[in-house]
Amino acid sequence: MGISLDRRSLIQASLGLTGGLALLRGSPASAAGRPSTNATAAEEPRPWWELGLMADPIMESQLLHFLAGTYSAQSDISEVLDTATRIVAGDDWSWPNEWVRTADRIRAMGDTSLARRHPISAGNAYLRAANYYRAALIHHPEPTHPSVVATGRKAVDAYNKALPLLRIPGTPVRIPYEGTTLPGYFFRAPSARSIAPLLIFQQGRDAWPEESKYVIDAALARGYHCLIVHAPGQGMAIREQGLPFRHDWENVIRPVVDFALCIAGVDSRRIALLGWSMGGALVPRAAAFERRIKILIPNPGVLNWGDSSFEQFNMYFPEVMPLLDSDPQAFDAAMAQLMEQVFLYRWYMKDSMSKHGVSTPSALLFELRRFNNEPVVHRIRCRTLVMDGTAEAFSQGQAQLLFDALECPKDYMLFTAGDTGLLHCQEGAQAVANHRMFDWLDEYL
Repeated sequence: MGISLDRRSLIQASLGLTGGLALLRGSPASAAGRPSTNATAAEEPRPWWELGLMADPIMESQLLHFLAGTYSAQSDISEVLDTATRIVAGDDWSWPNEWVRTADRIRAMGDTSLARRHPISAGNAYLRAANYYRAALIHHPEPTHPSVVATGRKAVDAYNKALPLLRIPGTPVRIPYEGTTLPGYFFRAPSARSIAPLLIFQQGRDAWPEESKYVIDAALARGYHCLIVHAPGQGMAIREQGLPFRHDWENVIRPVVDFALCIAGVDSRRIALLGWSMGGALVPRAAAFERRIKILIPNPGVLNWGDSSFEQFNMYFPEVMPLLDSDPQAFDAAMAQLMEQVFLYRWYMKDSMSKHGVSTPSALLFELRRFNNEPVVHRIRCRTLVMDGTAEAFSQGQAQLLFDALECPKDYMLFTAGDTGLLHCQEGAQAVANHRMFDWLDEYL
């Protein structure tokens, strides 16, 4: 069985996906769900997060992510916006090439300062350069291209140079995992006297753990140690080691906790597990089986990642999705046609297939179905904070479903337009996110 997608179908699908496909990170223009009216643009001001700088709305949401890095000194506004002006719409390679160009320039500034014995300036430059190298890989058109690993290594090298120069109390670590090791960093709280609580930070589908420096800084200031890890499907674990995402996330977190408990000064009775973005779907699964976790924070909380993904696919690809179960080969052929004509689909499908270790669109969707916390959510016993936003675009409604299904001590934290934290993972509102989350965490950890 086959399917023919005409130009109208392609346009409709393109408009749908760019409005907010669930699996993409960031906060697209449609995220706020503003009511449709006949008002002119002059009568209805554009929301603050709609930058209007890039033709591709997913790239624009990613741009907001890197602008937000200024909060933790991992980017500079001028450098981010200058890079954005050089990115050419319709050129698949423009995004990674321009970010690498910026990163190389900033790294060279760091090298010059280091050679002249200006360690603080050098460290600051390396920290920003590392972030820009990571930016190049968040929207890379070919995940298996040799430049991906090379750029990733540049990011790691720059970050590792920045840590001692800026006296950031972070140490690179290798966490044993199924016959290999996962790269990560342990940050020791400077104010910790003897033992102190530990925050394990888990990123999601696209961001690297190092991009969460604003959370790490806040945790260290409050006396919490931190442990971040390039888990399967993320960072260098997927790009250099080829380790894909897996639905049984307890088999990832268990060795991380094992490793943490061997670190001097970590209080085994006070371990918190924090998951951002897709991590909000992964960490509940882990906590259902890992009893050493005292506090669980999924942001946003997700009960069934597979269902959330399929809802979006069904909405935006109504002509294609019926083929998935009846004729997977026809589904793959139809998706190939879409990918050939629309860069956004081409990038997303290639990127997702790589991160999930599959080779076809149908295999990807079958794999996503396995990411479902419904059968195990009743096993979670630790106190849980479910975070959510009124403009959550990528797992809308899932946080409430998770909260309702939990049988453990629990709290629900909703961010709104009133506090500016309404977007996915409070993008662009790091201060308010830290303020509210850590006030809660201080009370229970």
